[in-house]
Amino acid sequence: TARSKETVLFRFPPFPTSFPSSPSPPLSNRAAHALPPSSTDRSLPAAGAMESSDPSPAAVSKTQEISVPPVEGVAGGGTSYGWVDGGLQGSHLGSSVIDPTKVHSADLLHVWSMPSTANVSQQEAPRPLEHVNLLAARNERESFQIALRPKVSWASSGIAGPVQIQCTDLCSSSGGRLVVGQSITLRHVVPILGVPDALVPIDPSSPQINLLPGETTAVWVSLNVPCGQEPGLYEGEICITAVRTDSDSKADSLPKSERYQLYKELKTCLDITESRDHSSSEEMILRLSSTSTTLRRMLVLPAFQDCHENNGLGDMMDEDVMNNVAVRVKLSLTVWDFTLPLTPSLPAVFGISETVIEDRFCLEHGTKGWYDALDHHFRWLLQYRISPFFCRWGDSMRILAYTCPWPADHPKANEYYSDPRLAAYAVPYAPILSCTDAAKNSLRREVEILKTEAHWSKAYFYLWDEPLNMEQYEVIRNISNELRTYTPDVRILTTYYAGPSGSELAPSTFEAFTKVPNVLRPHTQIFCTSEWVLGTREDLVKDIIAELRPDLGEEWWTYVCMGPSDPQPNWHLGMRGTQHRAVMWRAWKEGGTGFLYWGTNCYEKAMIPSAEICFRRGLPPGDGVLFYPGEVFSSSKEPVASLRLERILSGMQ
Repeated sequence: TARSKETVLFRFPPFPTSFPSSPSPPLSNRAAHALPPSSTDRSLPAAGAMESSDPSPAAVSKTQEISVPPVEGVAGGGTSYGWVDGGLQGSHLGSSVIDPTKVHSADLLHVWSMPSTANVSQQEAPRPLEHVNLLAARNERESFQIALRPKVSWASSGIAGPVQIQCTDLCSSSGGRLVVGQSITLRHVVPILGVPDALVPIDPSSPQINLLPGETTAVWVSLNVPCGQEPGLYEGEICITAVRTDSDSKADSLPKSERYQLYKELKTCLDITESRDHSSSEEMILRLSSTSTTLRRMLVLPAFQDCHENNGLGDMMDEDVMNNVAVRVKLSLTVWDFTLPLTPSLPAVFGISETVIEDRFCLEHGTKGWYDALDHHFRWLLQYRISPFFCRWGDSMRILAYTCPWPADHPKANEYYSDPRLAAYAVPYAPILSCTDAAKNSLRREVEILKTEAHWSKAYFYLWDEPLNMEQYEVIRNISNELRTYTPDVRILTTYYAGPSGSELAPSTFEAFTKVPNVLRPHTQIFCTSEWVLGTREDLVKDIIAELRPDLGEEWWTYVCMGPSDPQPNWHLGMRGTQHRAVMWRAWKEGGTGFLYWGTNCYEKAMIPSAEICFRRGLPPGDGVLFYPGEVFSSSKEPVASLRLERILSGMQ
């Protein structure tokens, strides 16, 4: 980040990898067996296209000539953390209290658009207003951001002021339409540990957010194109308007004496006009005349003085007034004439901790509330082209992984496994945590039912996370032998980042790592390796693949966890947007046929839904957390996506 001619490096203690120039953190013991080579940072392509357009005349008159740092996705720059817009000046609006209904919003705040790969920090400097131009296929989501920064304060309650964000439907010349609230959503970007990450939904019935003095705020706009949408160019606009606060509006309400006078006059009118039987026409005329006199008396009350001066327009923030003072962001979306498949071509299996759900939402395992909570999380994550699995961890990294909480003979099970959005599903190996006869019988019934279904080709068993020694490898082989007695075409997934300790597979650590398939064949079909091992050595991929036997149904998947670290792709908090998106790009480029991520909701333990989110100690911030409980931010029970989760979707698409 830069200010004047000085270069200043800012560090945030809570997270270690926010800047390309900072040294990479030391590797943890978890990956001590596989040290990746060093790397240099590389620029990655932009997420979308944005074209310049002329802002409103009022905005032009107030725009200052300023120098701003480049933004990743626009000019290949970084995150802009620590940027100080010291050269900016506010509009000359005088020293009196500002009424936003009488001042163009361009004089009160900066508005500009940013790509979805940009981390819009609170210190982000304003930029010229741009026309947003996006491209999308059917069944694809495209997103961008609108950044807002106050020039002055127009509220009296400690904030700079509230703004209202309204978006029109996007329409095509042939009559196609993308509707706000269905295909178009707005979310407020909320910082976590000072880093923009949580995407809190904005209520469509009251689309307002508060701006703080000297801080930039971002709104995340997503366009979801349905599968049946006709192709073409869709256009609309987003209007940003500075509005009055509730407290300011209440300050202008009628005093009690005037309200009482209005009440008396209105009641008099009702009494006069109230119908009475056998009233003569003369009496009726007299009553109407008296009512007219009373109503005229009401119109000259002080409360209606502004209405006289403005020919009855008054001081209302109605639609016409808002249209006159709003900043407009033009929005175009080109929908291509092809559709992304419902079933992702790359299976991406992501874990959801059932124990975190049980603790935070105070749910007893197996109750109706427990099933409802798991079902809600499962269906919510499917929209991100993710194949979720629930997990419970045992000792020594044993894991109970399952996609459906209900047994295979339950109607819900076929509904889950047959969902075309699900690319792969985990079958529970119940004896992994409790090796009883009942658990074994349950497993046998589960496999016998599932193996007859058409979706059985999507099934896998995930038994052990990162086995470290020959004893743990032997457990996997024994379980495999048991499962193969039920069906010979069983698929077992094993994650690892090193060869088993105590073995003499090869003279070097990496060679021992590549020889793992020889130890686990035929007891593992999906060999899932850490990207940390490769570092930047893409040429090492061929050594891994060379040991696999595709003719035996063996596949190579990859995963990220604590590593790799900056500047390589991962999903840590504070990394650049293209690092988040490129995780899936890398998996595809290296030739992997699937991907695994260990956890999406693995916060520190809490016993109430609204408890503060704390990342787990010993892990990089954000590791294992891709969404937040809605109760942390509002009364909503809908999970709140992270900005990183949206970028995962972009990478998958």
